[in-house]
Amino acid sequence: MTFTTRIRNVLAATLVALAAVVAPPAGVRAQGDAMFTQYWAVPTYYNPAATGTVDFIRIRGGAKLQWIGIDNAPRTFMGAADMPVKLGKKQRIGVGVLFNQESIGLYRNMGINAQLSYKFRFLKGVWSVGVQPGFYNTKFKGSDVYIPEGDDFHQPDDPELPTTDVSGNAFDISAGLLYTHKYFSVGVSVLHITEPQVTMDSGEGGNDAEGIEFQAVLPRQAYFTAEGNIPLRNSLFSLQPSLLLRTDFNTFTPEATMRATYNRFLSFGVGYRYKEAISAMVAVEFKNFFLGYAYDYPLSAINKASSGSHEIVAGYMVKLNFGEKNKNKHRSIRIM
Repeated sequence: MTFTTRIRNVLAATLVALAAVVAPPAGVRAQGDAMFTQYWAVPTYYNPAATGTVDFIRIRGGAKLQWIGIDNAPRTFMGAADMPVKLGKKQRIGVGVLFNQESIGLYRNMGINAQLSYKFRFLKGVWSVGVQPGFYNTKFKGSDVYIPEGDDFHQPDDPELPTTDVSGNAFDISAGLLYTHKYFSVGVSVLHITEPQVTMDSGEGGNDAEGIEFQAVLPRQAYFTAEGNIPLRNSLFSLQPSLLLRTDFNTFTPEATMRATYNRFLSFGVGYRYKEAISAMVAVEFKNFFLGYAYDYPLSAINKASSGSHEIVAGYMVKLNFGEKNKNKHRSIRIM
């Protein structure tokens, strides 16, 4: 067995073990939110206050395949849509919906959220305060639990491991604040404020989980984002530096990105996630369509077993008309 194969097997076994260990009432802490490398392309994923920031119905979807080459590595899919709503003579409200689904090991997590933001002008910019109530579901495939021979930590008859598929639901709530200026924006948000605790039940009335509570906790996450837009004089190029800081109040992860955009059409850039990955990305925007791709190369020992992570974000925007003659009308997607 080669060194690379041994590393791959150890990492895969570690991921499965992390997903398989379901504790008593103290519970298990789920992975939390995915780290999209193109976080600047899916702003409402990290901050509900980012809804309704453009005069479009903005639709975005993304997929991240993490650590290619390692079995049971994280896979994340998300879809989001948001738009501004005009109240009276001024645009005041942003509304949106957000869906995300994640698999890691034997866990399958899903979130469905509604988003609402209120906007007002102050300090030469627009402030937005957003809230995000949601529904969170997690499933654990106990029927696929496999205990390798010689495992000193788990036994095949371990009563703290479910032997059937279990699932549970919880209410989730998040909130955020965003300030948008002509040349930059800054935001802060806290997702999963109440740290939802999910009690999982097979729903079959079996005896294998009798007397034991299988629980998972969605950890609270805080984010700080900052983005800029710097036009280069006498040029069709502009620069877009951005920053994402993430913490679960135990660990802290900063990520910095620098992109360049040519003629508002083609953009390309590089990014660095502290001690985790370096990334390269490219995106195109054409007639309200958006398509972006990012590749992450891991900087940790995971690069012995994985070739990296791939991510795609795609979207479309429908222009809204807030004119008095055509109030709240927009062109149909079917005839664009």
